[in-house]
Amino acid sequence: MNRLSWFFGLTVLGLLMAVSLSALRPLVSSTDSSSSSVTITVSAASDLKDVFPKIGQLWEQETGHQVVFNLGSTGQLAQQIARGAPVDLFAAANRQFVEDLDQEGLVFRETKALYGVGRITLWQREEGSLEINQLEDLLKPEVTRVAIANPNHAPYGTAAREALQTAGIWEELQPKLILGENISQTQQYAMTGNVDVAIAALSISVEKPGQWVLLPESLHNPLEQMLAVPKNAPHPELAKEFAAFVNGDKGRPLMERYGFVLPDNDSTR
Repeated sequence: MNRLSWFFGLTVLGLLMAVSLSALRPLVSSTDSSSSSVTITVSAASDLKDVFPKIGQLWEQETGHQVVFNLGSTGQLAQQIARGAPVDLFAAANRQFVEDLDQEGLVFRETKALYGVGRITLWQREEGSLEINQLEDLLKPEVTRVAIANPNHAPYGTAAREALQTAGIWEELQPKLILGENISQTQQYAMTGNVDVAIAALSISVEKPGQWVLLPESLHNPLEQMLAVPKNAPHPELAKEFAAFVNGDKGRPLMERYGFVLPDNDSTR
């Protein structure tokens, strides 16, 4: 009887240990999984909607981490950061918005870096029949609606306004103008036929079916695009790594492919 009791007790103890270990195993696995991969959030100007996901995919493959993009007009994204949005990296379409956040003490100054200079285009649908080769062509009577991004908070809209002012047709074109919230929505108006022509970003023109003409950069102030890590970034070190990746050997060729003039590279200007 003693031997039977001892055997029974040992069996029960073994079963309890097996149950305990099986319950613990998924907890350990879950903890390891969550700590091995981190997701960072990048607030990026809408002109980056085609190129940044491609750069992000390369970064994810190389690091095992994830990146999600919050795309919008630079001005609106800057307001979100100023209000405390938990953003890991801010990629603006105009450096001034980053400089302003820096003046308010909201970004790590040492992380500020130019990553490209943007250009603007006259863009219309592939099936469009209008002869549009220069800004003055927008005054033709057959052109009834022209879209630009809102210059109050979208840098590409500001550049469009400056170009139209330089060409001397800003006031005359007012009745035809339709404002988009950002440069992506502006181009969408033309893609869907809601407007005849859009003044779009080169970066979202180059790989889309459509007709476009590159406008001279002398018509507007340079679209110097800058990024920085906000001080409330949940993952500042990883954000720095992604920023370096954008400006590194993997990111720069893609930026150039999408029409950006690269920092310290004036060969296409």
